Amino acid sequence: MNQNFKTMVTRLGSHNPTSLSVPENIPITMSSVFAFDDVESLNKVYNGDAEGFIYSRMTNPVHEALKEVMFSIDEGEDALVFSSGMAAITSTLITHLHSGDHVLASHVLYGETYEFLKYQLKKFNIDVTFVDFSNDNWEQYFTPKTKLVYTETISNPMMAVDNLTEIANIAHDYHAKLVVDNTFATPIVCQPLNLGADIVVYSATKYLCGHGDVTGGIVVSNKETISAIDKVGTLYGGCISPFDAWILIRSLKTLELRMREHSNNALKLADFFEGHPKINKVYYPGLQSSPSFNPASSFFNNELYGGMLSVDLKGNDESYRTFIDNLEGIKFVPSLADVKTSVCSPAITSHRNLSDNELKQAGISKGLIRISTGLENIDDLISEFDKVLNLI
Repeated sequence: MNQNFKTMVTRLGSHNPTSLSVPENIPITMSSVFAFDDVESLNKVYNGDAEGFIYSRMTNPVHEALKEVMFSIDEGEDALVFSSGMAAITSTLITHLHSGDHVLASHVLYGETYEFLKYQLKKFNIDVTFVDFSNDNWEQYFTPKTKLVYTETISNPMMAVDNLTEIANIAHDYHAKLVVDNTFATPIVCQPLNLGADIVVYSATKYLCGHGDVTGGIVVSNKETISAIDKVGTLYGGCISPFDAWILIRSLKTLELRMREHSNNALKLADFFEGHPKINKVYYPGLQSSPSFNPASSFFNNELYGGMLSVDLKGNDESYRTFIDNLEGIKFVPSLADVKTSVCSPAITSHRNLSDNELKQAGISKGLIRISTGLENIDDLISEFDKVLNLI
C-alpha cells in the first residue's frame, strides 16, 4: 500500500460538493472538530466576530438547529442542548448558585432532582428549603440569600400544578429567579416563560423525543442567561451527540400531534380509574375533582393536561406488585413518555433513594402507580387495566 493511496483515503470524502440543491432534512454533522483555512478565521470564530464551529462539545450545526426549534416553540430567546435532563438541570443550578446561597424548591420533584438539591448542593455550602407552593405560607421561607426558586409544571409523580405566575411574581419580589421543569407538560401544554418563569428545563428523553430512543436535556431562557449557562455546561461536558440531536429535531415535528393524543387518552384513562372500586385516588390535573384543575385550566393550552397520571391502589402493601406483575401488553418501565403505555412504581424507581419519611412527605406510597399514557387505542388500555385491577 503506497503513501499516495493512504493520503487520498485519509483526506478525501470530508467535504460536500457544491450543488444547486440542498437536503430537505438537516444533515447530521458527525464531526467532533472543525477545520479552519487560517489562524485569522479561527480567531474570528472564537471571538464571536464570525459564525462557525470549533468543537462539538461546545456546539455543532445540528445542536444549533435543535436550539432554534426549542426556543421558538417555547417562546424564549435562546436555548442549550445537553446529553440528559439532569445535565441541563445541574448546569443551570451550578451556574446560578454559589457558596452561601439559598434555594426554595418544591417538596415534590423528580427523585434525582430532589437528591441533587438536597445532598449534592450541600457540598457547595448551598442550602435548600423544600416547600409546598400550594400553601399560602411558603413565602416566609425566603432569605436574603435566596437566589433560585425551583419547581415543576406538573409534579413528578403527584401531578400537582401550582400557580406559576404567582410563584414567579413572589420570587421576583425577592430578586430570585424561577426555574421550571416543563418535562411533563412540554411547550404544547404550557409555556412557563409566558407565565413569568426565567428559565425552563427539560428532560428531552421524555416527550420531546417521545419514542424511547434518545437521552437529552434542554434549557430555554433569554440570551444573557443562556450564555452564562453555556460557559458552565461546556466545562462540565454534558454535550449531546449530533445524531441524538438530529433524532430530537425529527421527533419535535410530531410533538403537537403526539401530545394531543397522549392527553386525550390520559383524560379518558383518568375518568376510568376515578370510577373504579379498586382505586383509592387518581392524580391527574385534567379531572375536575383534582385540586390542580383550576390552575391547570387557567395556564395550560388547548384544554390539554398531559399524558401522565398516577393512581393510588387499594389493598395491601403488595398490591402494586400484583398490579405490575400481571400486566401483559403494558410494560413496567422506569421512565416515561414513549408511544407505548407503561407503568412504574415511583417508590422503587424514580424515588427509590428517598427515605421513608421523605416519601411520606411527598405523598408517595407503595401503592402509588405512575402511568405514562401512550398512543394505543383507549379501549384496549382500559380493558387491560380493568383486568389486572380485578386481581387485587
